[in-house]
This record gives sequence, structure tokens and C-alpha cells, in this order.
Amino acid sequence: MAKNEYFIGEALIGEAPNLAHVDLIVGSKDGPVGISFANALSTPSKGHGGLLAAIRPNLLSKPISLIVPKVTVSKMEDANKIFGPAQAAVAKGIADAVEEGLIPMNKLDEWVIIVSVFIHPEATDYRKIYQFNYGATKLAIQRALKNYPPIEKIFYDKDRAKHPVAGIRVPRLWRPPYVQVALDHPALEKQIKVVKELPKSDRIILEVGTPFLKKYGVESIKQIREVAKEKFIVADLKTLDVGKLEVDFAFDATADGVVASGLAATASLDKFIMEAQRLGIHAFVDTMEVQNPIEKLSSLKQIPDVIIIHRGIDVEQSATGDKSPDAQQRQRWSLVPKIKELYASKKKASGKDRVLVAVAGGIEPSTATFAIEQGADILIVGRFIASAADVKFAMRRILSVLPGYQDIDLKRIHTEDDDNAVKKATWD
Repeated sequence: MAKNEYFIGEALIGEAPNLAHVDLIVGSKDGPVGISFANALSTPSKGHGGLLAAIRPNLLSKPISLIVPKVTVSKMEDANKIFGPAQAAVAKGIADAVEEGLIPMNKLDEWVIIVSVFIHPEATDYRKIYQFNYGATKLAIQRALKNYPPIEKIFYDKDRAKHPVAGIRVPRLWRPPYVQVALDHPALEKQIKVVKELPKSDRIILEVGTPFLKKYGVESIKQIREVAKEKFIVADLKTLDVGKLEVDFAFDATADGVVASGLAATASLDKFIMEAQRLGIHAFVDTMEVQNPIEKLSSLKQIPDVIIIHRGIDVEQSATGDKSPDAQQRQRWSLVPKIKELYASKKKASGKDRVLVAVAGGIEPSTATFAIEQGADILIVGRFIASAADVKFAMRRILSVLPGYQDIDLKRIHTEDDDNAVKKATWD
């Protein structure tokens, strides 16, 4: 029995309003693609009737291909764009794909192609409509027959990408280590000033601290968002109970991450984590004053996104006994590799850690180095940055400790590439 072949490709080329966005399916006439082809051609819908790809009237390209408009064709001007430059471009793109060897010659009469074409209602430049749709069609065919993209490419780009139509990039914690700036002082104007003075870097995330939230409420997160539209913002709720409700409040206020206290009951933490992840935001568990963090974390049914190893400000300022504050801090941070080991079997398919570890409490450049050496993924820094006379300089001092580039896309000249640059799981 002959194999039914089925390939899917996509490409977007150009800029609005004359851009081209092509989705296509290539497959066997006697398979699901052939059935879909026949149904679409024989039962057209109003405004989306299909037309065969013709290089000129009476000269179809091969494999026989059907063009389906994505945007409703409601007037003759729209019809002329589809039946004119778009039809010619798609047909020529397919013919050239055959001549250049992208489509095998022995498949010309076995395959059919369905091409969904987007033409913006405000597009007016027929030359650009033709050029963009020609290029998009060839590229979509090439991608389809190569099964592009490979999963490594998806893993590499999914969290750095910004969709051009959506117009936003919702940040994720995908490339540690990060510096998390704790905005604890309950003075809104001061904290907005701090945020504005921070240097531009994708390694910086923001924390709306507990005192700040208690004074201004979770709605204050929106005010920070106004001056940091694409920053990852953590709401340090220190939740102990009814976590599901508090997660919802923070989510509605545009938080990207929420923090629960590790002192909360296991059942409360599980509900907190489940609700955060259901909404697509990160669940942090702060182990401050938890006597045995490993035991507490092991009791959870849900897996948090971030574990915080935290020594509180009051404890830090009143530290006494045989050990210096730095020694106590280092002893606490020695938990980082132990927590990493706890979740070593939970890694993502990309090879990245499923759970990140953050450290907090008296971080400045020298202690930051020790934390990074222990394997910390996030350095939570408060007064050293937020109370600095020169916020930008203070942040640069911390950033200089981090391995790798301070800005994720520093060397990316072009955002679209179909080369073999990403062959394996290397994420920097």
C-alpha cells in the first residue's frame, strides 16, 4: 500500500500592509490532503472560495495547487489582489520550487498543495504583494518538506520570540542566571524612579516586595508595569493561606510570578502552585525560616518553578554567635546544590532545569559570586541596587558577575533564520 504523505509549512515575509503570510499543506491525492483539496474546491464558502494556482490563464502549476484566501473577499479590489499578483506569485513559487529540486519531479502528479494566503485589505502595492507571496510560498514549501522547525529551534526561540501582531512579549525565566531587583521600600514614586534608572538588560527581573504590596495593594503592580512593559515582574505575596485567591489577584494585576511562604501548609502550597501554573505564571516558594527546606519541598505534590533560599533582613541585621553574617549566609546557600539534586530527575525535554533556585539576603558583588558558584539561578538584590546613589552602576556591578551576555539578543542581527545554527541543546 502506497504511503500517504503529509507535510505542513508556514512563512511570513514583508511588512504590513503588503506582507504575505502563507500556510500550506502538501500531500498525496489519495490521502487526507487530497480529500481536503477536493472538498475545498467543490464546496467554496462565501468570501473564501478557492482558486487554482495559475502562472497565467490556462497554465496551472504542478503539483496542482489550491489557493484559499484567509481574509474575506468582499469587494472587487480584494478579488483582484488574490486573482492577480497573489495567484501568479504562488503558482510561480511552486513552479520554481519544482525546477530547483525542492519538490521531487516524481511527485508532480501524486501530490496536491493547499495554500492559505493572507492579503491585507489595505495592501495596494501589487509588486510587493507578488514578491512577498512568491518568497513566502517557496519558503513554506521548503520548510514543509524539511519538517522545519526542529524541536531544538523551538526550544531555543519560544521564550525569546515576540509575535509581530500580538505586539507583546510575555517574559519567561528561560535563560538563567538573572538579577531580581527587590522593590521593598513602600514608596511608589521612589520605586518607579529605580525601575526607570535600571540599565537595559534581559537578565533583570523585578520584584514588587511585600511591604510595597501591603501599602499599595496588588494593583500597584500595574503601575510598575507601565514603566516596565516587558519585564518579568514577581509579586512577593508571602502567601500562607487561600493561595489560589491571592494568585488570581496578582495575575489580574499582570504579575508574571507569585511568591508563597514555605511556612504555609503543604496543601496550601500545592493549591498555590497549581493555580499559578494553571494561569501560566511562575510559582515561587520562599523557604525563609523553614528549618528543613528539603523535607518541606519533598512533601509537595506539585513542582514549583522557583525555590528561594532566603535569609530575612531582620535576621541579617541581628546576626550573633560564633558565625559571621557572611558565614551564616554561605551555610544557607549551600542548600542550592541540594535543591538542584532534589529535582535532578525533573528536567525539561530541552535539558533545562525544571526548577530554578533563587538566593536572597545581603547580596552584593562578592557574595553574588559565591551564589553563582553554588549554582544559583536568580540573585535577589534589594538595598544594594534599590538604595544606591547610582542605580545603573550598582546593577552593572552585579550583572558583571553573571556568566554569558547581559542582553540575550545582543548578537542577533536578524530574527528569522532557517540555517543549522541550532543543532543541539545549547541555549546561550
